[in-house]
Amino acid sequence: MDGQRRFAVIGTDARLAAAGRALARAGFAVGGPEQTALADYILLPLPLDESRTPLAELLRAAKPGALALGGKLSAQARQIAAEAGVELVDYFAREELAIRNAIPTAEGCIGVLLAQRKRTLWGSAVLLLGFGPVGQAVGTRLAALGAHVTVAARRPAQRAQAESLGMQGAELARLARLAPAFDTVVNTIPAQVLTAPVLARLRPGSLIVDLASCPGGTDFDAAARCGHKAIHALSLPAACAPETAGEIVARTVREMLREREGAR
Repeated sequence: MDGQRRFAVIGTDARLAAAGRALARAGFAVGGPEQTALADYILLPLPLDESRTPLAELLRAAKPGALALGGKLSAQARQIAAEAGVELVDYFAREELAIRNAIPTAEGCIGVLLAQRKRTLWGSAVLLLGFGPVGQAVGTRLAALGAHVTVAARRPAQRAQAESLGMQGAELARLARLAPAFDTVVNTIPAQVLTAPVLARLRPGSLIVDLASCPGGTDFDAAARCGHKAIHALSLPAACAPETAGEIVARTVREMLREREGAR
């Protein structure tokens, strides 16, 4: 269906390799960096790190009209692409990727919780901060396992949604007052919400799994001083389910290409 258009897949992690295999199954010709000059599309890593990816050199080698696709694009990456005359788009900005990617993130988070805790999740009180795609995926799975999940979120609609799914909703502004009831916290908010005063009110020896992008939402130094175990669990899809994560990237990229072709 997708013909024999050609992808050059750049990057060595298992997620990118899986994306390449999924694109090949969809009918694309798929090669590595050596195919850059021939490729219609260049699939770049997530996140796109210029220090590890020779982006300027790669894009200068691209043929006219080639489309580059990367994840979590920085201003520097966009500038390099503009100077090379190559269109660069961000597949990580797609809402469907965020929703699907939340699934392996949630499973990876549960794996961390199971490995670090001495009690079942069933019957345990868990404080979940934020209820975006990742928070929703984590919360529904924890609740399905029998955990008593309290969702602290800023937006009333998110708290209402949590309640509609059988969880408790709480105002994020009340976090310090909520804290003494919990020894297990999962954070998905990319801003420092687990501050020193909040951490001091958690139960002694609490476990915190922070899923938010760097620098996370936890004052990790304060957590250590309080005797808590705080884990910044980044890139869980790549670490825990690279095959699925790569297939999610490939599916998103194919949807982007179909939309572009439909607009022509």
